[in-house]
Amino acid sequence: MRFHCDKATLCEAVNSVAPAVSAKSTVMALECVLLRCREGRLSVIGYNLELGITKEIEVQSAENGEILLNARLFGEILNKMPEGSVSVASDEKLLTVIKSGGAQFTILGMSAEEYPEIPLVSEERSFRLPADTLRSMISQTLFAVSQDMNTPVLTGALFEKKGGFLHLVSVDGCRLALRREPVEGEEDFRFIVPGKTLSELLKLTSRYAGGEEEILVKAGGKHIVFCCGGYNMISRLLEGEFIDYNAAIPREYKTRLTVSARAFAESIGRASIIISEKIKNPVKAVFENGVAAISCETSMGKVTDSFPVALEGEPVRIGFNNKYMTDALKASELDELIIEINTAFSPIKLLPKEGDSFVFLVMPMRLKDDH
Repeated sequence: MRFHCDKATLCEAVNSVAPAVSAKSTVMALECVLLRCREGRLSVIGYNLELGITKEIEVQSAENGEILLNARLFGEILNKMPEGSVSVASDEKLLTVIKSGGAQFTILGMSAEEYPEIPLVSEERSFRLPADTLRSMISQTLFAVSQDMNTPVLTGALFEKKGGFLHLVSVDGCRLALRREPVEGEEDFRFIVPGKTLSELLKLTSRYAGGEEEILVKAGGKHIVFCCGGYNMISRLLEGEFIDYNAAIPREYKTRLTVSARAFAESIGRASIIISEKIKNPVKAVFENGVAAISCETSMGKVTDSFPVALEGEPVRIGFNNKYMTDALKASELDELIIEINTAFSPIKLLPKEGDSFVFLVMPMRLKDDH
C-alpha cells in the first residue's frame, strides 16, 4: 500500500477515530487503526467491538492495499510530523514508512486480516435530522443517563419515534430527561443507544455546530450507525426493556412556578458550598409569597438565600439533590422555565415556558423535619 495526502487531513481522521480504538486489549489488532486504500480514497477505521468510527478522505494513491498500525504510535508520529504533505508506504513484510519533510519513521504494521469485521447496518429504520438538532437532543438528555452497570439498559438513552416525533429519553432512578422533535418518516421504532456512544457523537460532530450539516441515523437489529460529514459511527444497541417513562411523568400539580434558571442555579450553587461528597444533605426550597427561599444546613454550617418567582397555586416546601437540580437547570438552556410540583414527595417537573420540547424530572429528597 502506498499513498500521500495532506498531513493535517490524515491527522484529523486518525485522531477522530481514536475514541473507538481499545487502549489495552488482549487482541492487539483492536489497539490499531485500519488503513484501507482504494482508488484514491483512504478509509481510516477504529473499532473496539462496541464502537466503531470510520472516516474516508481523498489521497493520491500509487498502490491499493490495507494495513493495521498501532493507533497511539501512528497518531503521535502524525502529530509530530511537519506540516504539508505526508506519505505512507508499506511493503509485503508490513514494514511501513511514514515521511513528511525531512522526517521519516519506519514502523511494523499488522495484517488487516487480523481485524474484526465491522457489522453492516441496513437503512430499514432510518431518519435524518439537522446536526444541531440531534446534538441539542443528546446534550439535553445525556445528563440523566445512568452510570450504574447493574441496570445496563438505563446506561443508554431511548430513541423512540411515534406520532411523527422522535423522543430521546434517559433515566437514572433519581431523574428523568425527555426531549422531543418532529421527524419525517412513516415507520415507528424504539431502540436504546449507549450513553458512551452519544457522548462520543457529541465530540465528533462538534465541528459541525452552527452549520447546515445533517446526520443520517440507520438502526438495525443490534447496531446503529450515525453518518455525518464523511464520518460513520457504528455502535451496538443495548438490549432489554426500557422503563415505561410516560407512567413516571406526573400529570397533575398543585404548585406552578415561573423561575429564572440562572437565579435558581446560582442560589443552589451558594448552598452547595457546604455540601461535599461525604456530606450530601438536601437543599431545601420553600416557595411562597412570590419568593423562593433556598437553604441548606450541614455540619460545615448553614446557608440561606432567596430570589423572586412567579407562583400559581399552593405554597410548597421541598428538598432535592443540589447536583441533580443544577444539571436539569443547565440542560434546559433557557432563561426562564416552568416548574410544577404536586406534593413534597412527588417528582419535581421542569418544562419550557413555551412549547413542549422537553420534560425533566428530579426526584425530591426527604427533609429531616418531614412527616
